[in-house]
Amino acid sequence: MKPNRRAVLAGFSTVFAGRATKASDWPEKTVTWVLPFPAGGPSDGFARVIAELAGTELGQTIVIDNRSGAGGSVGAAVVANARPDGYTMLVGFTGSTYASLIYANPGFDLARDFTPISAIDRVQAVLLVNPRRLDVSSLQQFLEAAREKPDSIDMASGGLGTVPHLAIELLQIRAKVKLRHVPYRGGAPALQDLLSGHVGAMFGTAGLAHGYVRGGQLRALAVAGRRREALLPEVPTFDEAGLPDFRAISWDGIFGPKATPEPVLDRMHAAIQKVLGSDKVRQQWAERGARVELESRADFAAFVAQDGARWSAVIKAAGIRPE
Repeated sequence: MKPNRRAVLAGFSTVFAGRATKASDWPEKTVTWVLPFPAGGPSDGFARVIAELAGTELGQTIVIDNRSGAGGSVGAAVVANARPDGYTMLVGFTGSTYASLIYANPGFDLARDFTPISAIDRVQAVLLVNPRRLDVSSLQQFLEAAREKPDSIDMASGGLGTVPHLAIELLQIRAKVKLRHVPYRGGAPALQDLLSGHVGAMFGTAGLAHGYVRGGQLRALAVAGRRREALLPEVPTFDEAGLPDFRAISWDGIFGPKATPEPVLDRMHAAIQKVLGSDKVRQQWAERGARVELESRADFAAFVAQDGARWSAVIKAAGIRPE
């Protein structure tokens, strides 16, 4: 008879608990954070900063293992099946919460297979337009143009199921407009085509776009979060621009495989929180248009569950089908 996976995990936990009942027993060797994207992207950049500093706090090296593929599902599945001893963890992200609705067989379920530990960044999306392609100066003008000519505004995204893509779907639902989604293989090529005028608009980030906004190549219409962006202080939130409660926030966070001992989870959480509270990280995050979250494990878990439920509802309402 094939052994039950949960029973096996519970066995691992019991064995490990005998030698790791105190947080000080861990870590005794290098810790690996599996990042389900290629090196060089935004998530990779955030994770490497935190890994280096949190490793110093813990007295052990934390290495980043880039395992990309299937929208992040390949890397997540690796960690879901890893031994829950605290030495292999996942850099989860927004799309991890609704992977089963985008991919037919993602190989993992975030709620079933993982325990949330800590956020490491949150980034609010910004609605951007190329003024040479779409000469509008406010959210209301953008929506009026979309209503006058349905399907006439091309909106780029970094691909199916990304936060920019789902933000487009949410905007169509909330504002009752029809837009044309143009998916790319990543945010960088999408931004380049927006700059060149091949598409008229996209949801981007203040960290990547503020220089182009300052230079006049792009125009920022609204921030999809609760607060204005320090890098773009003159740009209103969607609430201020007339479309209340419109939120599109991407995030990265650290997750342990289910059955990872509580002392390990608590110690990793404490190390990350200490790093996030440092002036060094606060400054770096501000320069990237991100913010720091200091919160309990329970608060982060609640945020992940709520965010996943909200985007899952958008996916279902938009009729997006698994690949």
